[in-house]
Amino acid sequence: MSFILDAERSADVVAAFERYRDYLQSVRDSFPACAFELASSEWYFTPSDHRCPHDGWLEEVVVSESSSGSRHEQRTTSIRVRLRAAYHDGFIEFHYPQVFRYSLDTSDVSGGHRDWRYDEFRLSDAGRLLHEIEWCGPSDTGRWLIEASDVTFHWIPKP
Repeated sequence: MSFILDAERSADVVAAFERYRDYLQSVRDSFPACAFELASSEWYFTPSDHRCPHDGWLEEVVVSESSSGSRHEQRTTSIRVRLRAAYHDGFIEFHYPQVFRYSLDTSDVSGGHRDWRYDEFRLSDAGRLLHEIEWCGPSDTGRWLIEASDVTFHWIPKP
C-alpha cells in the first residue's frame, strides 16, 4: 500500500499527502529514526527546497557487501545513491547501511533514468524500512524498492 505514489497522488495530491503524514505519525514509534526525520520534514517533499530529491538526476548507485567472520562468510549488503540535485547546485546522497532486499526495476533508460519523481518511506510487513522511488521522463522509466534498516541523507553543496 502506498500513499503518494502514482495512482494515489493523481486522484487528490493534498489528500494523498495528508494520508501519508497520518500514516507516518501512526507508525512513528516503529519507524527507523533517520527515515522518519526525512519523511516527516517540511522540506523533503518541497520541490523549491534545493535539498529535495524531486527532479534530481541519478549520478550513481553503488551496491556493496562488507564481510566478517573467519571465512568472510557473514555478509552485509548496503546501497549508496547519489543524485545531482534538481537545481544543479549540489548533490544528494542516500545511504542504506543494511539492505535486506531490493529491486531496481527499469523500462527504458537509454536516455538515463531521467527525473526522480516521487518517493515514499513505509514499513514492510517485517517492520523494516521500505523506500519506494519513481523515476520518470517523457514516460515512466522505472521504480525502485529498497528494504533496509534505515537510510541516511546528505546534502553536498557544489563548491
